[in-house]
Amino acid sequence: MSTKAVLITGANGEIGHGLVARLTEKHPDIRIVAIDVHPLSKTLQEKCHEVIVGDIMDTSLLDRLAAFYDFGTIYHLAAILSTKAEREPVLGHRVNVDGTLGLLELAARQARATGENVKFLFPSSIAAYGLPDVPAKMKAGKVKETQWLDARTMYGINKKYCEDLGRYYNWYYRQIDPQPTTAHVDFRGIRFPGLISAITLPTGGTSDYGPEMMHYAAQGKVYDCFVPETATLPFMVMPDAINALLKLEASPASNLTQVVYNIGAFSVSAKDFYDVIKQAFPDARV
Repeated sequence: MSTKAVLITGANGEIGHGLVARLTEKHPDIRIVAIDVHPLSKTLQEKCHEVIVGDIMDTSLLDRLAAFYDFGTIYHLAAILSTKAEREPVLGHRVNVDGTLGLLELAARQARATGENVKFLFPSSIAAYGLPDVPAKMKAGKVKETQWLDARTMYGINKKYCEDLGRYYNWYYRQIDPQPTTAHVDFRGIRFPGLISAITLPTGGTSDYGPEMMHYAAQGKVYDCFVPETATLPFMVMPDAINALLKLEASPASNLTQVVYNIGAFSVSAKDFYDVIKQAFPDARV
């Protein structure tokens, strides 16, 4: 008999650290199966039922997981982030799209086998949006979830396509089967802004200049900021991001009207970051 568990891919990443901690704090008896290409810290390992150092592209690994576990919820966090995906677009597409497709197939197989929906939580990104120029951006004003979805980076294109894959697996999977299965992948995506974590170091996101500035200041290092001081982007602190992800997971399916949601927090410029950081670290050099 398969063991009921929660699967977290990319568990060693920025979101993964906080998510594992919050889930075990909220549900002490939860069984977390964590996957990452890098080993987890001893503290994180102790919170998990099983830790696998492996690649989500390894189909034999996914087959083994499907054989031993019954996943009611999958948090698919593993990804190649924006900066690296732009420098290595083929790798970005392979991991971000093909990797997601493999996990969606795992979830679909388990839903068909158990007759129960499998929740699939997917952190998407505001990189899914794209406007052609600054005048268009100024004219657009507030943008709805369904507007300006013309991503201009490999990462954004990957995220938007995976949203569409999730929509397909949620509503249309194998729709021409003579007897379509009633259980399906319950895909729930959330488009995050730039995320700020005080615990983990940034790992290659376009919006990482804010968190990097903070971490460099704390370490007494000079930071070479890669955007001008006027650059302004929306951000969210990591505890709020994890709260949003958990609230979306806990929402009854009947309360959800779409499969992907945008979430907003606050917008600040690079100079705003610098000014606040200087208050905490007067010797910060940028």
